[in-house]
Amino acid sequence: MQLNGKVKTKLRRKIGVLMGGASSEREVSLQSGRAVYEALKKGGWNVAALDIVSEKLAANQIKKAEIDVAFIALHGRFGEDGRVQALLEFLAIPYTGSGIRASRLAMDKIASREVLSSSGITVPRYTALKGIRGCQELSKMTFPLVIKPSSHGSSIGLSIIEDKKDLSPAIDKAGKYDNTIIIEEYIAGKEITVGILDQQPLPLIWLIPGNRFYDYQAKYQKGKTLHIIPALLDEDVYLKAQAAALQAHQVLNCQGFSRVDMIIDNNSNPVVLEVNTIPGFTSTSLLPLAAGAEGYGLGELCGKLVKMALVYEKKKKKK
Repeated sequence: MQLNGKVKTKLRRKIGVLMGGASSEREVSLQSGRAVYEALKKGGWNVAALDIVSEKLAANQIKKAEIDVAFIALHGRFGEDGRVQALLEFLAIPYTGSGIRASRLAMDKIASREVLSSSGITVPRYTALKGIRGCQELSKMTFPLVIKPSSHGSSIGLSIIEDKKDLSPAIDKAGKYDNTIIIEEYIAGKEITVGILDQQPLPLIWLIPGNRFYDYQAKYQKGKTLHIIPALLDEDVYLKAQAAALQAHQVLNCQGFSRVDMIIDNNSNPVVLEVNTIPGFTSTSLLPLAAGAEGYGLGELCGKLVKMALVYEKKKKKK
């Protein structure tokens, strides 16, 4: 059978889907990676699944696979923190998503919030628990409070507490995942997420979890969260939220795609919580859902991200 030029191009390039890893988000990453692998395969791409077991073995594993492009579906450390991006650049392999610096910055909730705040983007009032200074700042904050690790995703290690007696257990819980802990004000309002694709905001999703907040269970178990898309907001608030998300994506110098989580507070103002440079691609993940509302199937979305990675690589070489 004669293949057309488009299919030939797909088959010439070998796409390696990097998944798994050794972080606490390994299982979610495997789900994302498998979904991406199947979607690209059905779309006619020459694709290989690479279960990255450890950072130490990753270079040899990637070189042995002889891939032309890496689709990064790794979550957490050695995925979203710039280290796998640095390895891929050393190996001269184009990859999906943001570069080294943007990945590292977005993964660090404290550093990224400093950049967002200095750019005029509203973020929650917070303190990093670092010795005496952190304790002094904490004494000025009122309950309820949100306690979470500084460099972790999927709401792992996160607690919302109402009383001082719950503070120590919540700090211990977050401390299992990171040496630096964020303690921030709890903001009542609508929990919203905004996908960014190729410098354009996607339709907003309003998240209504069955639990107190959008925790690990609410994120990855079907039926645990109600997704309303597009979010039911006044037009001016809707556009303001999209603009804030795009600005957050851009000031952190993200590229390709991201997902920006925020709260629309009771005064209808968007408060940005964080920017995710490698959002999930599982059956319950939000970026594919938002892209789907814009007309993208998962295969089309994944294919677009691969093509964008190649375009970015060409631009980088011209500089």
